[in-house]
Amino acid sequence: MFSIDIECRQADKDLSIAELWEAGCAGIVELEEWDDLARLRVFFDDDARAVELHGRFGGEGEICPADTRDWVAFAHEFLQPMEIGRRIFVCPEWRADATPPGRIRIEVNAGLAFGTGAHETTRLCLEAIERHLEAGMTVVDVGTGSGILAEAAAKLGAGRVHACDTDPEAVTAARENFARAGVDVALSTGSAELFPDNFADLIVANISPAWIADLAPDWARILKQDGIGVLSGFEAGDVARVSAALEAAGARVLGEYGEREWRMLEIHAA
Repeated sequence: MFSIDIECRQADKDLSIAELWEAGCAGIVELEEWDDLARLRVFFDDDARAVELHGRFGGEGEICPADTRDWVAFAHEFLQPMEIGRRIFVCPEWRADATPPGRIRIEVNAGLAFGTGAHETTRLCLEAIERHLEAGMTVVDVGTGSGILAEAAAKLGAGRVHACDTDPEAVTAARENFARAGVDVALSTGSAELFPDNFADLIVANISPAWIADLAPDWARILKQDGIGVLSGFEAGDVARVSAALEAAGARVLGEYGEREWRMLEIHAA
């Protein structure tokens, strides 16, 4: 594992972060912020790509050897408790903050899987789960990452929760998180092809815009007739092509939600 420090313009920060995730980064910490610039420390776990990634993103910054403990140390410093929506409280596992009355507690750790609640798309998805989930629903979380969305669905009263990810490390992290949280989630390695037709009342997926578009036929296929799809992981500039792919596959876009440049779409199977 290694890290590089980069500077980017505030106006370009969201796009830079999206590009870093697409390039396979393991974690990002914002070190400093000025009026026009932001300084980020970015962790990668593929040492064989160090020169390539430094050339692409590093600028004048050095390649610094790192390991999981470095990411954990930064996460301890920067992750803070968050109230999301009306009923969700996300708290780092090392914090002893009391859960506010009427909220479910989701504890996050400093593992390398995406999904601590700090990112805008995670918050958008959590708010949508809270908005639409009814007791007893069957929920599918595709690209579960750390498992935060599946855990929230389980704690908010879903009847059955199924989660999957193509990354074995993410599956391992999610399994550990589910066990620690005491929630019953059926977890598999794979993607949307795992699920039968007309299976889910609610689908959540916080993944890349390319995958959202490529899997459009699966969203329409897996959803029950009155089911809701909550799809995020993309910016405002991606909405048109993602929406076009969804509609071509037979899904109907019900609404668009956003926080800064990040977007989330809600869909029905047409």
